[in-house]
Amino acid sequence: VAMIADVEVNKKTGHVKVTKIYCAHDCGMIVNPDGAINQIEGGINQTVSRTLIENVTFDRSKVTSVDWKSYPILKFPEVPEIKTILIDRPEAPPWGAGEMSATTVPAAISNAIFDAVGVRMRTVPFTDKSVLEALNQKSA
Repeated sequence: VAMIADVEVNKKTGHVKVTKIYCAHDCGMIVNPDGAINQIEGGINQTVSRTLIENVTFDRSKVTSVDWKSYPILKFPEVPEIKTILIDRPEAPPWGAGEMSATTVPAAISNAIFDAVGVRMRTVPFTDKSVLEALNQKSA
């Protein structure tokens, strides 16, 4: 999997918006291209959400994120445009299509943030607060 993310970073608030994701995915033999694209793009969307805003909270004894109403997830208007290129290798066995694309999302977004504003984000989620702290440390 190769992935590139386009982002917009608000330097005043630290807010990161992923505007576009480009993903090239070697799936081996592709049996169902539409299904493969759906798997890949679903995994990318879930991982963009995890990378930017999702955060399970704990106290000393238990998980405190206990409902979906208060748990942050990406909303449909925040979903980036995704361009997926499938690499079909009919001579190879079909291997998975959704799992591997998710592994490259945080690095692609982190690299895009670095390219945009010069700070390296290394710990997800890249919340407004954590990005703003990184920006403030850079300028200090």
